[in-house]
Parts: sequence; structure tokens; C-alpha cells
Amino acid sequence: MKKRNNLIVFILTVGVFGILNTEMGYIGILPNIAVYFDVSVATAGWLVSIFAIGVAISGPIMPLLFSRFNRKNVMVLVLAIFVIGNIISIFTSSFTVLLIARIIPALFHPIYCSLAFSVAADSVNKAEAPKAVAKVFIGVSAGMVVGVPIASFIASTTNLQIALAFFALVNIFVLVATIVYVPSMPVKEIITYGRQLNVLKKSITWFSIIVVVLVNAAIFGVYSYLAEYLQTVTNVSSNVTSLLLFVYGAANIIGNILAGRLLTYHPIKTIVALPFLLGAVYIILFLTGQLTIATAIIILIWGIIAGIGANINQYLVTSAAPEAPDFSNGMFLSACNIGTTIGTSVGGLFISGMGTQYVVLVGIISVILSIVFILLRNNKYRSEPQLAN
Repeated sequence: MKKRNNLIVFILTVGVFGILNTEMGYIGILPNIAVYFDVSVATAGWLVSIFAIGVAISGPIMPLLFSRFNRKNVMVLVLAIFVIGNIISIFTSSFTVLLIARIIPALFHPIYCSLAFSVAADSVNKAEAPKAVAKVFIGVSAGMVVGVPIASFIASTTNLQIALAFFALVNIFVLVATIVYVPSMPVKEIITYGRQLNVLKKSITWFSIIVVVLVNAAIFGVYSYLAEYLQTVTNVSSNVTSLLLFVYGAANIIGNILAGRLLTYHPIKTIVALPFLLGAVYIILFLTGQLTIATAIIILIWGIIAGIGANINQYLVTSAAPEAPDFSNGMFLSACNIGTTIGTSVGGLFISGMGTQYVVLVGIISVILSIVFILLRNNKYRSEPQLAN
């Protein structure tokens, strides 16, 4: 049983890598897409933006709608949709068709990720659930960070179609593995839509969602402009920038692994410590951003904390609404995308108005606001013992 569960968690980890790789990997090949489809890079950027918008909109809705169906069947459906979208992307010569091939999978994205977290948590006892979810988060981090340079490398050394085929091959592998090795997973207890929606009546649910939005805004409001920051403030070469971006991504994975243990044994302390550690990192980065070695060390520490933060975000929402696991995971994904969009937008305003070095202030302000809502959330837990972690 343990070996089977470990195999399922591995398949889910590669699965979320394939899903997130399809979403974020396009960042590394936007220039190639712009040339191939004869559009501007800004227009090509819609392939990333429209995907994020689709995830944000469908996040709370699609996992809820599919929550009563056999989990294996739903995962196979979503993976098949991604494979079809990937294949269309490889062979189309129309940018409009490519855009449509991105929009449709984006709407189904939250279903698979939500189920991956839920199934991983259900594969072990309740106390070990954070560790199982942390393993799946390795796939999330790899898909978001590692997939970008891989796709970019493939496109630059071969061509755009081979890079797009990379996305397809990963998803085809997971689709086949899911069909062959994942057992049927009928829903043991069908939770009515009304009962799941009732979690929105709880203030702790909203406190958790707001914290996730603010933490993601704090992280991605700065990380989205890290390459520009390194080249204009730290004044390092493009090669060093690429190396430091990879260090950040690898550190994310380390953070995912650490988070599993921290949230298993010290959940409250870990949640409370997160904004203070993140705030300290940003203050030091703001003061020492011109120093290469100091910045490299900070990026390593920041990456680890951000990796832990990703797990904390998921834990916050799902522990606030344990009676609706698929729906709460969907809300978590939506909140993450909203936070990323807000943080990136505000970060751009700070850069255009004050200069690149001041983008760090977006992170500091967001962190301060998150502390307020973390304290409100913890106070709610203390006043409702049945919610205690």
C-alpha cells in the first residue's frame, strides 16, 4: 500500500510539473513565438497573461463542479485536454488558434492541481498530509521555475516546435501513467455544492484567502522583476542573472521539502514566522542590492522562504475549510494567481514611478499587511477550538 501511494504521489508530482510547465514555460519562449507568428513580444505575452486570468477565474468554480466525480476519471480528462492543447500548439500557424489552445486548458488547470493536493493528502494519515502535499509542491516549483530555462534552451538550440513538443511529452507521460497506475478513485462521500459553498460564510476562510493574496503579491511582486533588478541595480551580466534565477528556483524546491516537516510539527509558528522572515530578506536586499555576493546569498535564502511560503499558502486555505478539500484547493489557486497579478502590476508601477530598486517596497508593504490578517486568522482559530490545527 505504501509503495502504491508513493507511486501515486510521484505521478501527481510529475503531473503538476507538466501542468505548471505548460503555463509558465511559455515565458522562456515568448521571443521565439513572436518571431514565428509575426507578432510583437507584448502580444505574445498574452499567451501567459490569458492563462493566468483563466486560472484565477476558474479556480474556485471548476474544482467545485467536478468534486463529485471519480477523481481518476477527472484527472485523465484534464490531462487529455492539456495534451490536445499541446499538440494543437505544435502544429498551428495561427496565433488566434494558439491563444484558444491556451485558454481552454487554463480553465481546467485548477481541477488537476486541486485534485493532486487532495489525493496526496488522502494517501497518508492526517498528521503526515503536509509532507505528502510538500512532495507535490516540488512539481509546482519545478514547473514554475525550472521549466522556463528548459523550454528556452530547447527553443534556442532546436526550434519552437520542439520546445512545444516538450510540454506535450511530459503531459502524455503523465496521462499514460495515470491511466495505467492510478486506481479508480470514486468519491467516498459526495459533498453537496451548497455545503462546500458554506465555507465562504466563515471569516477564517476569507482571512486565509487574503493572506494568500498578500503573500503571493509580496513574493511575485518582486520576483517578477528579479532579472531586471539584477541587471540594473546589482549590475551583473545576463549569464550571472540566469544562474541566480536558477539558484532561486532550486532554493524553492528546498523550501518545499522543509515546509512539509515544519507544517507537520510546528504549523502556527511557521505561519507566523513567514512574513517576518520575508520582510527581513527584503529589507536586507533593499540595503545591499548593489553588492553581488550579498545579493546572491539573499536570493538563496529568499528562494527557500518563498518555497516554504507556497506550501503555507495551500495549508492556510485548506485547513480553514477542511470540509471542502477540492473547493478550498481551488480557492487557494485562484488567490495565488490574483496575488501574483496584483503584485506584478503594483511592482511595475513602483518601477516606472520610482525606479527598479524600489520594487522591493512592494514586498515589504504586502508583508506588513499579511501580518495583520495572519494575526486575525490565528485569533479566529483560538476562538474556535474545532478548527485547531
